[in-house]
Amino acid sequence: MSTPRAVVDGLGRDSDWSRVRVVVAGFGVSGFAAADNLLFLGAQVTALDESSSPEKAEKAELLQTLGATVCLAPGTTDLLPDDVDLVVTSPGWKPSAPLLAQAAEREVPVWGEVELAWRLRDPANPAPWIAVTGTNGKTTTVQMLDSILRAAGLRSVAVGNVGRPIVEAVMDPEPHDVLAVELSSFQLHYTHTMAAESAAVLNFAEDHLDWYDGEWTGGVDPMTAYAQDKARIFERVARACVYNTADPRTEQMVRDADVQEGARAIGFTLGTPDVGMVGVVEDLLVDRAFIESRATSAAELCTVADLASPAPHFVANALAAAALARAHGVSQQAVRDGLRSFRPDGHRIAEVALADGVRWVDDSKATNPHAAQSSLLAFDPVVWVAGGLAKGARFDDLVKAVRDRLHGVVLLGRDRAVIADALSRHAPDVPVIVIEDGETGDPMERVVEAAAGLAEAGDTVLLAPGCASMDMFDNYGARGDAFAAAVRRRIAGAT
Repeated sequence: MSTPRAVVDGLGRDSDWSRVRVVVAGFGVSGFAAADNLLFLGAQVTALDESSSPEKAEKAELLQTLGATVCLAPGTTDLLPDDVDLVVTSPGWKPSAPLLAQAAEREVPVWGEVELAWRLRDPANPAPWIAVTGTNGKTTTVQMLDSILRAAGLRSVAVGNVGRPIVEAVMDPEPHDVLAVELSSFQLHYTHTMAAESAAVLNFAEDHLDWYDGEWTGGVDPMTAYAQDKARIFERVARACVYNTADPRTEQMVRDADVQEGARAIGFTLGTPDVGMVGVVEDLLVDRAFIESRATSAAELCTVADLASPAPHFVANALAAAALARAHGVSQQAVRDGLRSFRPDGHRIAEVALADGVRWVDDSKATNPHAAQSSLLAFDPVVWVAGGLAKGARFDDLVKAVRDRLHGVVLLGRDRAVIADALSRHAPDVPVIVIEDGETGDPMERVVEAAAGLAEAGDTVLLAPGCASMDMFDNYGARGDAFAAAVRRRIAGAT
């Protein structure tokens, strides 16, 4: 007998889960965490995935000994089992996936791991969530925020699309003071009741249009559907909605949001901030939002030199993190100390080498045009290394914005022609070298050799692909590692 829909909708940490039949769709990191904790709560769990691996098989065996049913094989997710009360899906699954489409047809609730985690917070100690989304910069900003919160002496953890699964964090027997939560549009799509203490949308640009392909959006165009999911982060916010003054779409998301009474709109800007904003004055990051004298003055948070990089998009991320932390009540000193101690993960504007006056920089994490543009605007002149899986994105606006600083371009990957076409239209005088498929030798070796031939003293050779990596590499990290290794081999061979 199925559990009534009203009972499922009201489920929480202290509910009786023993008769609730849950299908966990996808058995990756978040799927395993969801299944594991649902078993702990007493639910009847079936976990399904189309693929298996030694790691997944080992985890499956563990959950099966605890009473779960786990099926890892092609075709496993074609049919939704009978008498299912709830589906918990991994974020990458489109709503048009057969199992999720059947759930919608049968009116079975579909939650993401984020929704499950929100409902499983400890009622006696519900640590507030400070949430971040945006097309680019999410991970860096959340890690900056976590560093600031820790500098303030708080037991913080970075979770969500970075770090630990959120379900694990909320079920941790040692409670946290606050969670710094990175959320993708995919995760937000399956989130229905979350009410973050504060939230930020860093920016909004073309990405993931292949996911929002119109197959399931009911005629809504992909960019609109993508924006609607991003904007979910501001719903029910209690303290502060942080937006980017340089991106009016993020401010409109705040205006359209249904927030709790007393929530404030806080802008961040790379210019001089107005009242109610954080921004930059000369070489200082300053606060005109969270001080009593904000109408007439600003409070210093840190200097640009305190940051790991002066790149504009890095400074913008620091401002957003600072605004969220200040909304939580963190001191100016903690903001400064947290930002001073923060160092970004690899493959984010990471300098690989400086040789013969040429700087080599790995920003393989720039996996869409907006991220690549932000990276390119931090250097001048630049030899740009780009290409990979474009995911339906266009590059015309990017090329128009950066063409005056391009000393040359090297292209590789499946969708290199998309970028080449944009360059031919908007920067026809910029020399372009295309690394073709099927040529002998390591393709990244050929990329580096071609870039070296274009570069002159004073140039930066920048790997900012503007594309995903999976056509040629396991992930963006492997792509960045290949680039860095090829650069170092070339420099070593030249000495």
